[in-house]
Amino acid sequence: MNTQSLAALPQSLQALLSQFAILFRAESYRNFVTVIVGWILARGRHSVSGALRALGPDALGNHFSATYRFFSKAKWSPDALGEELFRLLVPHFGSRVEAIIDDTLCKKSGPHIWGAGMHHDAVGSTYGRFGAAARHVAMAFGHNFVVLAVWIPLPWNLGAGVAFPVLFRLYRSKKLTPQDQYCKRTELARELIGIVHEWNQCYETGKNLVVLGDGEYSSKTVLRHLPEGVEFIGSMTMKAALYERPPARKKGHKGARRKKGRRLPSPRQLAADTSVPWSWATVHIYGAKVRLLVKTLTCLWYTTRKESPVRLVVTRDPSGRLEDRAFFSTDPSMPIQVVLSLFSHRWRLEVTFHDAKQFLGLEDPQNGWWRRESESPRPKKKPGPNAKGDRGSLAAQRTAPMLFFTYSLVNLWYLQHGEPERDVARSRIQAPWYTRKRLPSFADMLGALRWKIVAGQMEADPHLTRVSSKLEGLLGALVRAA
Repeated sequence: MNTQSLAALPQSLQALLSQFAILFRAESYRNFVTVIVGWILARGRHSVSGALRALGPDALGNHFSATYRFFSKAKWSPDALGEELFRLLVPHFGSRVEAIIDDTLCKKSGPHIWGAGMHHDAVGSTYGRFGAAARHVAMAFGHNFVVLAVWIPLPWNLGAGVAFPVLFRLYRSKKLTPQDQYCKRTELARELIGIVHEWNQCYETGKNLVVLGDGEYSSKTVLRHLPEGVEFIGSMTMKAALYERPPARKKGHKGARRKKGRRLPSPRQLAADTSVPWSWATVHIYGAKVRLLVKTLTCLWYTTRKESPVRLVVTRDPSGRLEDRAFFSTDPSMPIQVVLSLFSHRWRLEVTFHDAKQFLGLEDPQNGWWRRESESPRPKKKPGPNAKGDRGSLAAQRTAPMLFFTYSLVNLWYLQHGEPERDVARSRIQAPWYTRKRLPSFADMLGALRWKIVAGQMEADPHLTRVSSKLEGLLGALVRAA
């Protein structure tokens, strides 16, 4: 953005963006602001060109190609952005630092996209449960990112929260990656957990770090290498092999020490065991208080956690609509209600993925454009990905994280300057059928920030220094328009 356009931004947004200026050179910082503000204002596709069109030609300080080079060649690090964002979020943490780990698929098209491949499509797959059709596993072409986010409670509703993505790694399939560069998703997750643990110690938050993950990340690759003092809460397979702790070694006994005790029932067997009664528990999950039937025990999950004990919690839906499920915590002393409540926070990262794709076009940028030499013949088409060496590798690994940072910055700006009651009231006037709406959605937060940006641009125009109330109403309608 040029100097005049930058000065027209709301002071609250300028102050927030300036926190990241130290991570860039001067030109790269202007491109950073251009991309962030352009994507906030963009309608339709959120490609790089979409951000530039949203700002208009008068707002560009450099040639438009500089914005593309910002992703493909400029020297900056998504991890450094994530660390600065983590630092800004420290005052907003709850009683503990909650990190959520998961992955998401950004669907793409075109053979020349670096790092893209065929991955499991969870949205397009079915699981054949509850009388549905037979199980169907769908695959889709695109980028698969392992994402670590931190959960922040909302000050206007402490039972709800937002997942702020801070760290990212692009997973590349084994078939398309050199053997010495291949990493499993769980190995990438282990790396990200180590980084956020270092941040938590560096900024001396004074809070314990708890990692939340689903069944894929509740694996030995992650759980056997947790940093000291880091706890993990996740889901456990109902067929898990569980054991008692090994008995104390008898005096004078020779030979190797026992590593596990008597075999215990699996979670499924424990749920079916009528000799062990169910207990009632009232837990706050997914924004509501729910009564569940639970069974719990402390045990060894030896194949995954070795000799470190875990707290197992088996749940049953009293209505019978949902199947029995098993959860665990690496902290055996953690109460049942805390285990289940914290695990429910993991869902907020799924909401983040949905909102980033629907409102910020996470899947829109391609990063795969390529042009052959004008005199060279058209190469013969080959099946599968055909990336041109490492061309576009930096852009592929930076563009989606930057869109996630845009999502986080919108939420952080709203935490600091938002007006929830006003925005909810305005939303209910526009959509009176939402009679039970009590909290602002991400769409409301994004609309509020758009309104501030556009209003600031109009106030900076000397011909529009006195904006009438009718024009303000029209401005609000234009900002809300799809």
